[in-house]
Amino acid sequence: MTPADQPPQGGRSPRRAVAAAERTRQPTEVRRRLIVDAAVPLIAERGYASVGVRDVAAAAGVSVGTVTYHFGSVQEVLSEAMVLHIERYYAALSEAAEHATSAAEALRLLVDALFTEDTDRHWRMWFEYWHAGEQGTDEAFARGQAERYAAWHRQIRALAERGVGDGEFACDDLDGFTARFAALADGLALQRLRQAPPLTTEQARHHLNRLIAHELVPRSPA
Repeated sequence: MTPADQPPQGGRSPRRAVAAAERTRQPTEVRRRLIVDAAVPLIAERGYASVGVRDVAAAAGVSVGTVTYHFGSVQEVLSEAMVLHIERYYAALSEAAEHATSAAEALRLLVDALFTEDTDRHWRMWFEYWHAGEQGTDEAFARGQAERYAAWHRQIRALAERGVGDGEFACDDLDGFTARFAALADGLALQRLRQAPPLTTEQARHHLNRLIAHELVPRSPA
């Protein structure tokens, strides 16, 4: 047995030498997505500013060179990771709302999904996304961020508008309701993460549902 064939000390199996070669046969977009996917939990756990290219490479199981080959900078990786996470999250919310039998049920499902014991990670990513947009100079990133904020507002407004159109409730200011719902959700999320003062998921849901009940007045059956 040659030195190259000998197992490493400690009994650990080495990473297969062919792994890198196998990855090179994957399409570019597959390799890019693998790297971006690996960056998502890093941002959620450490924050955007604390993740470096070596961290991303290690999490993805690739070399630093592979990361720098596919991305111009670690900021590009992290930006794509935040966008990927946020798009997945709100796509899931939209799908749940679309299957609701009424606008009232859709709004309830939306509120329930916004605040669970598992959504703190999402909110950390969301605020990192905000911060990155404020600190960065990438115009394309800023435009994409603005478009996603607008899409989130459209989603909220569409549910309220659906309820008004179906005669479930009345609302004289759909745009105002949308702005207040989004702002309250963001504020509650920040309080939930900081726990100053303490806030449970049930309390956060209660505050949002109370806003809905106050502003979207149920209509009495004719």
